[in-house]
Amino acid sequence: MEFPDPLIKGTLVKRYKRFLADVVLEDGSEVTAHCANSGTMLTVNEPGSEVWLSPARNPDRKLKYTWELIRVGDALVGINTQHPNRIVQEAIEGGAAGELRGYGSLRREVKYGKNSRIDILLEDDAKPACFVEVKNVTMKRGGLAEFPDAVTARGTKHLYELADQAAEGNRAVMFYLVQRPDCSGFTLAGDIDPAYAEALDKARDAGVEVVAYGCHVETAGVRVAGPVDIRL
Repeated sequence: MEFPDPLIKGTLVKRYKRFLADVVLEDGSEVTAHCANSGTMLTVNEPGSEVWLSPARNPDRKLKYTWELIRVGDALVGINTQHPNRIVQEAIEGGAAGELRGYGSLRREVKYGKNSRIDILLEDDAKPACFVEVKNVTMKRGGLAEFPDAVTARGTKHLYELADQAAEGNRAVMFYLVQRPDCSGFTLAGDIDPAYAEALDKARDAGVEVVAYGCHVETAGVRVAGPVDIRL
């Protein structure tokens, strides 16, 4: 996924009210950017950090910038949760997600389950449908990427609905997209959301597959790099 316009460098002042971030640009001006991330953003919200913003293309939009990246140590981290589905779609279509090759069609945001939408639905006349749920991962503790960074009842619901699809004979995949290149593996933050960790255990027992992929994150764009070691 390439950013359509060059990103603008700044310094994070603070993130607040979940969807807002104050940033000082290189020319000294201060702007309020949209923060497309509803989590706590633990480990990726340190004031004073280098951040990168995308300019809004709509001149009528109230917030003229969107926060895209933050530098943590030597690594850039993608924090915009509106991008992962597209990044994973590109990886599937380009053959970079080996487990998900071989399907004839791909659709996004397809209604299923109990008033839910699956992030990606893969279909082929020769095999059962494959339901792919995508989660963006930005938190890192002790060298490992971890999910979730906050209690997520919605995420827990999705796991049970994936398990239902597996029980019906379809393929169900939980895809964790680690939008940072500085992690040695992926694990669950069960201390933050025990209910989610329990739901994932039950989903795996029901036949839900778990995959995790890291990313190359650059100011020009973000793309899938390869599988990340899963430690559950």
